[in-house]
Amino acid sequence: MGGDTVDRPNLAFAPQGEPGNGTPYARYAMLDVLHSLQQPRSKVPAEYTFIVATQVMELLFDLLQREWVAAQHALRENDPAGAVTALRRGTHIQDVLVSSWDLLATMTPAEFASFREVLGEASGFQSSAFLRLEFLLGNKAGSLLRMYEDSPAVHAELTAALHGASLYDDALALLARRGVDVPHEPIPGRHRHSAEVEQAWRRVYTDPELAELARLGEALLDTAERVTRWRQRHLSSVKRTMGAKPGTGGSSGLSWLKQSADQDIFPELWTVRNDL
Repeated sequence: MGGDTVDRPNLAFAPQGEPGNGTPYARYAMLDVLHSLQQPRSKVPAEYTFIVATQVMELLFDLLQREWVAAQHALRENDPAGAVTALRRGTHIQDVLVSSWDLLATMTPAEFASFREVLGEASGFQSSAFLRLEFLLGNKAGSLLRMYEDSPAVHAELTAALHGASLYDDALALLARRGVDVPHEPIPGRHRHSAEVEQAWRRVYTDPELAELARLGEALLDTAERVTRWRQRHLSSVKRTMGAKPGTGGSSGLSWLKQSADQDIFPELWTVRNDL
C-alpha cells in the first residue's frame, strides 16, 4: 500500500564478470584493492593510522597536482579566470591536506617510537608526488633527483618539471603578454625574490585595467598561504610526536621543517603589500 511506494536503493544488481566481485560501487572504487594496500609491519595500532594518513596525503598530492597543471594550461591559453577557478578548487584540496595532519598530530612520542624502527629509511621527504608539487611552486632543487635514479619514469618526470615552467612562471608570462614588464624565464632552481617581479605586481594591483590579473594574484596568494599552513602544521605535528630527533630519511628533523615553513611561496605577492 502507501508504505510500499517509499523509494529504496537497489539491493540486487545485474551480474558483471566473475561471481563474487562485489557491488557496482566496490568495482568502481576498486575497494578490494584499496583496502588491501595497508600493510603494517608491526602490531602497533598507531602504525595503521600512520599508513592510512600517509596514503590519503599521497592521493591528495596527486589531485592537487592536477588542479595546478589545469591552472597552468589556462594561463598558457590566456584564460586567467579559468586559472583562478582551478586554483580555487586546489585551495579546497589544500585545506583537506592541512586538516589531514589531525590524524597524526595527537600521536604520542611513545606510540610513534613503538613502530618507528620498521620504517627504516622511509620518509615523506622521499615522496615524488610532493616534490612534483614543490617544483610546480618554483621551489626547485635538482640535487633531490638523486633519490629517484632507480626509478627512470619518476626521474624523467621530475627532470622535466625541474627544467619546465612553474605555476608562477606561467602567471608571470601571462602578465608579460598583457603588457606588464616582468622577467619570467623558467630556471632549474628555487625562485628568489625579485625587485622587478615585485614592481610588476605593484602595477597589477594599482592599475584598474589589470583588475583581472589582480584577482589572479590573490588566488595565487591563497595557494601560497595554504602551503605555509601545511608546512607549519607539519612542523608542529612532528615537534609534538618526535621532538627534535633526526628524521627517518636522514634530515635534521625540526630545523629542516622550520626552515621550510619560514620560506614564502611567490614572495613578491607578499612583499608588494608593504607599499599598497
